[in-house]
Amino acid sequence: MHLGTRAVAEFLGTFWLTFGGCGSAVIAAAYPELGIGFVGVALAFGLTVVTMAYAVGHISGAHFNPAITIGLWTGGRTPTRDVVPYIVFQVAGAIAAAAVLKIVAEGQPGFVLGGFASNGFGDLSPGHYNLVSCAITEVLLTFFFVLVILGATSAGAPAGFAPLAIGLTLTLIVLIAVPVTKSARRANRRSIDIRSGAKRAQISSFVPGENIGTVHVWPPEAKGSCAA
Repeated sequence: MHLGTRAVAEFLGTFWLTFGGCGSAVIAAAYPELGIGFVGVALAFGLTVVTMAYAVGHISGAHFNPAITIGLWTGGRTPTRDVVPYIVFQVAGAIAAAAVLKIVAEGQPGFVLGGFASNGFGDLSPGHYNLVSCAITEVLLTFFFVLVILGATSAGAPAGFAPLAIGLTLTLIVLIAVPVTKSARRANRRSIDIRSGAKRAQISSFVPGENIGTVHVWPPEAKGSCAA
C-alpha cells in the first residue's frame, strides 16, 4: 500500500479516536442525570480503537498514536521510513479533531473551556496525584499497552482478534489512569492539552514517560501491523 494512503488512514483513525474518546469526556461524561462517567469514557476510547482498527487496520496497521508507532519501530515491526510520516499525520488528525470538538463544545450555552479533557498532575490531576505517581502510571500503562499490541499482532496470535484485544486494553488503561492523569498516553490528548491552554510544563512532563514506556524488543514479524 502506498505510504500516502497509509498516512491518510492514520489521520482518519487518530481523528476518530480523538473526537470519539475525548469527545465523550467533554460532552457526555458529566451530562446531568445521564452522564456516562469514567466507565463510559473508557469504553468510548476502546470502541474508537476497535472500530477504526477493523476499518483501516488493513491499510496502515492502525497505530493512531506516535507512541505506538515508536514502540512498533523499536520492536522491529515498523520500517524507519514510515515513522515520521505516520507521526505527522497522527498529530494532524488529533489537532483537527480537537479543533472540531472545541467548536462543538462551545455551542453549549455557558460552556467554559477550562481543562477541556486535558491531562495533568497535582491540581490538574482528578485525584491530585503528584508528578512521580503520574509518571509511573504513564510509563507502566504505555509499556503494557505496546506489549499487548505486539503480542496480539504476532504470528502465533489468533487471527482477527487483535483489534478487540487492543481496544479492551485501552479501555482498561483509561479506567486505571483517568483518576490519576486523565489517561495521557496519546497524541490526541496532547492536542487537547495544547488547545485548552494547559500549562506547558505539565504537557512536557508527560512526553518522556509515554515514550520510555514504548520501548520493546520483539521478534520483527507482522511488520507495521497493529490490527492484523
